[in-house]
Amino acid sequence: MPVPLVEAAPAKVNLTLRVLRRRDDGYHDIESLVAFADFGDRLSFSRGGNLTLTVHGPSASAAGGGGDNLVLKAARALAARRPETVLGAFSLEKLLPVAAGLGGGSADAAAALRLIAQANGLARDDPDLYAAAAATGADVPVCLDPRPRIMRGIGEVLSAPLSLPQLPAVLVNPGVALATKAVFAVWKPAAALPVALELIAIAKLTSRDELLGFLATQGNDLEDPAIALKPVIADVLNALRGLPGCGLARMSGSGASCFALFGAAAAALEAAKILRAKFPNWWVQSGALGGR
Repeated sequence: MPVPLVEAAPAKVNLTLRVLRRRDDGYHDIESLVAFADFGDRLSFSRGGNLTLTVHGPSASAAGGGGDNLVLKAARALAARRPETVLGAFSLEKLLPVAAGLGGGSADAAAALRLIAQANGLARDDPDLYAAAAATGADVPVCLDPRPRIMRGIGEVLSAPLSLPQLPAVLVNPGVALATKAVFAVWKPAAALPVALELIAIAKLTSRDELLGFLATQGNDLEDPAIALKPVIADVLNALRGLPGCGLARMSGSGASCFALFGAAAAALEAAKILRAKFPNWWVQSGALGGR
């Protein structure tokens, strides 16, 4: 039997998030600086046979393995564009919390597209991969090549990759799911649009302190709406901000996961230990942000 192909599906973190406007089609234009963690889900693929998906791991029951799973949706979207594509069996180790603002389902879908491409001899920059990603979900295109970028539009307009300093981090989810649609429904537009992110200026942030200083001037426009729906998010942020060495704490995406950034990996590890002891029911993970 051939050895299955394996891909990491790293967590996506919105370091910044601005909601610019509600569009006529019901979606929202956003602008976000995203980075990827050095941890996440794990997807394997065995080429040939029927398209199937099995899911295991601590978040398997919440993720589901039915036809609406984004892994299967992405595979079908690519096969529709490339009918000659050979599909097969996927096995997903679901480690990230579901509906958590970490792009877990989107990262899984992107990993599926990379695996199918590898198994079928497609280049990773093949236009059909991007088209299938965009058809699968708004966050899937940015996850195809998981490196720091600015994403705009509904997520389909991507900047060139950014080389950012790695940021030691702790990610926390308090065990509540939060639907993106519900959070956007609560969001209210600001009186004035924020200043646009400048790719060149961000690319010049070569030190960890410079990057943290810049991020402190930004925010997440969905943080307050999410807290209005799930007040426990404010408790998470307060807990993170009280940790020794925490330089910045913010909610990621539409929540409910939050992240804290630190100046050193040892400080992030110690902070994760403190949180696990104090809040044993929370999902807590330490690592680094900044791509791979």
